[in-house]
Amino acid sequence: MRKAHASTRATEVREISKPDEQWRQELTPLQYSVLRHAHTERPFTGEYVHNHQDGFYRCAGCGSKLFSSDAKFDSGTGWPSFDEPAVAEAVELRADNSLFMRRTEVVCRRCGGHLGHVFNDGPTETGDRYCINSCSLDFEPATADQEQGDGETGQPGTARG
Repeated sequence: MRKAHASTRATEVREISKPDEQWRQELTPLQYSVLRHAHTERPFTGEYVHNHQDGFYRCAGCGSKLFSSDAKFDSGTGWPSFDEPAVAEAVELRADNSLFMRRTEVVCRRCGGHLGHVFNDGPTETGDRYCINSCSLDFEPATADQEQGDGETGQPGTARG
């Protein structure tokens, strides 16, 4: 596990705000390390790297809907990759100049949890590759209605994940 950068963020008002000890109790040790201290899980070890089911990926910290399986693709990097968030306002992007690199960190807007990074080398029309830690996500499979195109997943048959 790599440390992306220390959690030295200015105190921000979030919709979900909990004391550190509560986060520690509610999350697994890996989730706590990644979501609350911006560490990174080892590549190819995450639960959702090879997940190809239809559905939604939610923040493991607060349940906010972040990514759809429609936007998932195999980047070969070892982390789940998406070309865009399900709801643009669900994520916050900020500069991350740690580890002698210039990157853009992806954070859950609702709880402030570190999700991963976004890069502009994606293979789809958006050109973006949201490289997200599996442990920062919870997967919600699509219901039968959603798989028929009647639910929130949008158009049927577009999943790439």
